[in-house]
Order: sequence, then structure tokens, then C-alpha cells
Amino acid sequence: MKTRMLNLIQLAMDDKTKLKKLEGIYDLYDQLQYSENLNEMANTLFEWLENKYDLKSINFSLFDLKDETTSSILKKGEEFYLDGEFTVYFIVNTHTEINAIISFNTQNETKYNLLTEDKDFLDAAFFQISPILQNGIMKKHHIEASSIDSVTNVHNRKYLIEHIHKIISLSNKKEENISFLMIGIDRFKAVIDEFDYDIGDKVLIELAKVIHKSVKDFDIVARLTGDEFLVALVNLKSNSEAENIAKRIINEFAQAEIIVNENTNQILKKTICIGISSFPEDSNDINQVLKNADSFLNEARNNGRGEVAIYKEEDNSTIDLF
Repeated sequence: MKTRMLNLIQLAMDDKTKLKKLEGIYDLYDQLQYSENLNEMANTLFEWLENKYDLKSINFSLFDLKDETTSSILKKGEEFYLDGEFTVYFIVNTHTEINAIISFNTQNETKYNLLTEDKDFLDAAFFQISPILQNGIMKKHHIEASSIDSVTNVHNRKYLIEHIHKIISLSNKKEENISFLMIGIDRFKAVIDEFDYDIGDKVLIELAKVIHKSVKDFDIVARLTGDEFLVALVNLKSNSEAENIAKRIINEFAQAEIIVNENTNQILKKTICIGISSFPEDSNDINQVLKNADSFLNEARNNGRGEVAIYKEEDNSTIDLF
């Protein structure tokens, strides 16, 4: 690619049109350098392609070679396929298990021919910006790896601790109530004892799915440790509204079927208990609110399986959660 770049530079010295295209590549490079994250890089790249080639459809996605899964960073325009007509794509190799696939569809033959004619310049552009995109991908991967629970793909305890005060600060400004659900799986240790940790992970993953389906996108779901999850429900009016959500999660999870043995179709069903406390309705001290939620999870478990317990003002807890 180095030789091809030198050839392009040589051609640009004698052709103002080619020189302008070459300058456009370095303009893109400069813009990407100041992008704060991968999403901003993707949008900057899309705007550049739209301006240069009138492209309206792009798909910027990450592919995990280890898990063989794809996650979208940016999708614009009409749906198209990687091997479809008039589609062009580039792969950004990070030399790790995470690579990027950047594809765009020209929608008609005229635009496609224009891209084909400019293929050397496009190749040069992606050659120049690949190191920046690689850094963006690695930064995103590192941040997610340090804040996501590896089993359930929800946030971990570290992320929650770092962001909980930001949530509280935002709540105070908007005078909103935040309800915290402390969720624990009933007799989870029995699953490990009777089966193994792989089955235990299946139970945890299923619970995480049920929780996510029952809450809003901006609510926070985190796995604390073992079988316990903490959910922050933002912008709720009262504990009673949180109780309805908690009951829905309990009922949904009780119906979930976890396959224990695919050969025999053996099914496992589990139940959960939930403790609820709200900020600032129950206390202006977030640590106290979290202690309350944890204390009432224990009370719910003492009452049986599939139970909810809600903090009341006269109740106190001495459990130190954080």
C-alpha cells in the first residue's frame, strides 16, 4: 500500500482534481483524530462519504471472531447486504478478536461506477484512517470489558459504583424518584450443587434477559455478585410503581425454561425474590437506600419464594452493601 500511496501523491502533483481528492483524505484523517469515541468516528466517516459520493446507506459494525457475533455501531439509510449489488465494504483489522466491517451501498450503477473509478483513493483513505479506527475500537472494547459482566453482559458492580452518583445527581436536578430493585435467585446454590456452574450461568443469563425486557433502555441493570442483580429504575413516581415492575419480572422469570440436558430435554425452572427501596422517597442517603433494598431482599427470601418486600420508613438496616 505504501507504493500505491506514493504513486497517488505523484499523480496528484500533476492533476489538481486528484490533489483535491488526496487533500480530502487528510481532511478526514484530521477530523477523526478529534473524535471522542467510535460512534463519533462512524458518523464523521458517514458524513465524509455522503459529501464525497452522495452515499445514503452505510453499516459500520464490529465482528467478534471469538463469539462470531456482530454488533452495530452505525446504520444509516436503506437495508442492504454485504454481498449485494452496488455494495462496497472495507475491513479494519485490529489484530485482536474484534474487527470492524464498514460497508456502504451506492443504490445505483452510476454511483457504483464512480466509487470503482475512485477505488485507489478509497483504499488510500481507509489505509490512512485505519490506525485511528483501530484505536477507537480498542478503546471501546477496553471500556466495555471493564464495565460489563462477562457472563450476563449486563453492567458489573464496578460500573454501578462509578455511575450511581451521576444518576443521583441527575435525579436531583429533575426532581425524579429512582427505585432500586435488589434481585436474588432463590436457592441458587442448589443449582450449582445439583448440576454445575455452566447451568448456573444459563440461569443467570436467562434472568438478565427477563430483567432487560421488563425495564426501559435508560434504566441500569447490574450484576453485583453471585446470583444478585441491582436494577436502578429511573423516573418512577413511587415504590408502588416499582413493585408492579418487580412482580412482572418475578412472573416472567418463573415461566422461563432453562434447558439442563438437550438430549433428554430436561428443563429447569427457578424463582427470584426482590427487595425495593427508593431515592429520595425512602432516604436522601443513597447508601442507606441500597442497604434498605438489600435488607428487604433478605426479608422477601424469608417470606418464601417469588416474593417482593418494599422498604417502609420505620424499617432500618445495618447491612453494609457498598
